[in-house]
Amino acid sequence: MSVLDNWEDWKNFLGDRLNHASQEGMDNNVVSDLAYQIGGYLSEQVEPKNEQERVLADLWSVASPEEQHSIANMMVKLVKNNGTK
Repeated sequence: MSVLDNWEDWKNFLGDRLNHASQEGMDNNVVSDLAYQIGGYLSEQVEPKNEQERVLADLWSVASPEEQHSIANMMVKLVKNNGTK
């Protein structure tokens, strides 16, 4: 089973990665830019596996680059306190 199959697993996975990046001293602007790049990759290369991912993919597809940055930043905020570590 992939972390993409379950929304909570996906949020925990992202939260773990965000926590690790913060512990390593990664700047918030770098995290934000990476989230934007990952969002673009996922929207182009990965089929959504659940309803939440489908909503995000649909929103991403109609958003301007500025709005896509906002979506990416909101996802960072959403998972900031998630994760298993």
